[in-house]
Amino acid sequence: MTDTWIAPDDAPELTEAFFQNAVIHKATSPTTKPTICIHFVRSGPAYLPEIDAYVDFITSHGHQALVHDTGATVPLNAQVVWWMCGRVPSAEARRLKNAFHIHEYASTSAPPYAWLKDFVKHWTQPKPDYRLFQNGWVRERMGFDDGVPYALRDMGVAQAFLDAPARTPPNEFDLVYLGEMNRLLPFVPLLQSIHDAGRTLLLVGDVPDALRAQLPASVTCTGRVPHADVPHQLRRARFGLNLVSNIEPYNQQTSTKLLEYCAVGLPVVSNDYAWVRYFAAHYQGNLHLLRDDPNSWQHSFGEALDAYPYVVPDVRELAWHKLLGKLAIWKHLHIVPEAPKPSWPINATGVLGGSR
Repeated sequence: MTDTWIAPDDAPELTEAFFQNAVIHKATSPTTKPTICIHFVRSGPAYLPEIDAYVDFITSHGHQALVHDTGATVPLNAQVVWWMCGRVPSAEARRLKNAFHIHEYASTSAPPYAWLKDFVKHWTQPKPDYRLFQNGWVRERMGFDDGVPYALRDMGVAQAFLDAPARTPPNEFDLVYLGEMNRLLPFVPLLQSIHDAGRTLLLVGDVPDALRAQLPASVTCTGRVPHADVPHQLRRARFGLNLVSNIEPYNQQTSTKLLEYCAVGLPVVSNDYAWVRYFAAHYQGNLHLLRDDPNSWQHSFGEALDAYPYVVPDVRELAWHKLLGKLAIWKHLHIVPEAPKPSWPINATGVLGGSR
């Protein structure tokens, strides 16, 4: 979540001063409105809650944001084009050459051939003016080393999850799972263990037929629900279930559903993998991490489910408005005004200078 500015000494044209001047030049091109308009281009049907968060942040500061499914609908006079990568077509980058281009990598490529896909992106993506990566692992995996300024921006949670009212027991379900249901297919034996332990499970989201045919009778499916209703659905259960395949890139990336479980106050049960251990340590949480041994699962979902000493991590600092407010890019795009300079000198410790 640290905002990192890189301006290599051997590339003076990429210093912060140059970058700021470039933004001023591009963001103040002739336009009929005194506001900045940022055009977001998403690639594919992926769930990207960050886009809604960006739009809310930008419009709350009096500017404009538009979301496109393809770069072809971005107007020629666009000031800022924010690509949710994906592939960025070189022809579109050339067509929009007067815009300021941002490439955001919320994840790396998914299997199969993930390394090959990332290699192709590395060498064929047009060079942007700025990049954003979900975390340091994603940045390292993409391997860009061309002097383009960048920042790290983790996933956040919508305020609606943090404001969700607590539900008084008894809850309707023991566990709830939120997210992309196709990714549950490798975990069908674990779902059966939940059933064998006498527990109930609520699935929030579209369930494909291939998974539905294998679900135990104790599983209830909501189907797709409006995003505004998701906090209520989560609070119908006592525990949040986080299941992520322990392979790259999934095991190195932020689990949005886990953040949302924590935001509504649910204790979390999860399989064990690299990112979830980092998260628990960094946010001082105690999550019930399942062993890889299938013979242990029925016990884990039996008496151990209630006996485990859970600690729900505090994720209030991950509210989107707080998370996005830390990004330096907004000042360079003139979305957020520069802080006024103090009228009194400030010494190295940050205390107003002068004698008493």
